[in-house]
Amino acid sequence: MTGFGRAEHAGDGIIARVEIATVNRKQADIHFSLPRELTGLEADLRKSVLRFVSRGRVNVSIHLERTSGTDESLSVDSGRAQALEAAFDEISNLLDRAIKPAAADFMKAPGVLTFEHSGWNAEEAAEAIQPALESALEKLVVMRKAEGADLKADFLERLTTLENHAEEIGRATPKVVERQRELLHTRLREAEIEIDLNDERLLREIALFAERCDISEETTRLASHINRFREYLDSEEPMGRSLDFLCQEINREFNTIGSKANDAEIGQNVVSAKTELEKIREQVQNIE
Repeated sequence: MTGFGRAEHAGDGIIARVEIATVNRKQADIHFSLPRELTGLEADLRKSVLRFVSRGRVNVSIHLERTSGTDESLSVDSGRAQALEAAFDEISNLLDRAIKPAAADFMKAPGVLTFEHSGWNAEEAAEAIQPALESALEKLVVMRKAEGADLKADFLERLTTLENHAEEIGRATPKVVERQRELLHTRLREAEIEIDLNDERLLREIALFAERCDISEETTRLASHINRFREYLDSEEPMGRSLDFLCQEINREFNTIGSKANDAEIGQNVVSAKTELEKIREQVQNIE
């Protein structure tokens, strides 16, 4: 699910700013952007993120800065400064006119002036980062819950549509055997084969067909899967993978119904139901 959270926290001489953005993905894929000397903190930070997020690509950007009054020194790279001065002298000779570097040229030149500090202490940085990370994650969850509420309403509406198709299939099923009986009689009549409608052979054929096209088990399981889907939607636990599995099972039941019934009206309902189910399945990929 998509979401965003931002927070900052001031520790002992350090201000930590954390931004977290998530996009849809089946698995948890967490990426950190933080100073190189603090990469050792990633394992603990990852555990904190996984307490809030179990699916999706998560980009965590961590920026640190020292508070005002923190000792920092400004160093001058004399070699780079002299090289810059020499470069301007060389340009002057080439153009045969005096060109002198201004103060801004030394400020802009990479590496001439550098603010230095002893680097980030991992323990001190963690004390500032962790509270900011927790706060940003809480804001992220609030945003993702709002999206989840919208998805739940959409799912419930589509589940009702699936149930309507299942009911239409149930009403059409008894007619399938009767149509098969009429079809057999029509074919026999067209072939000019006289046979009593109560003939044992005809009744046996119809009975076999009725057994093959019996979809009562499939419709029962279908209703169970849809009810289970609704139960998961009311759960506070992560449910994305469970919903994905249920979508597969619902699709399997509709496929079986379509192949067993061998009926145009039922087939049309199956196609419509699977189209609706595919929309549900696409959105399920966004669920935590």
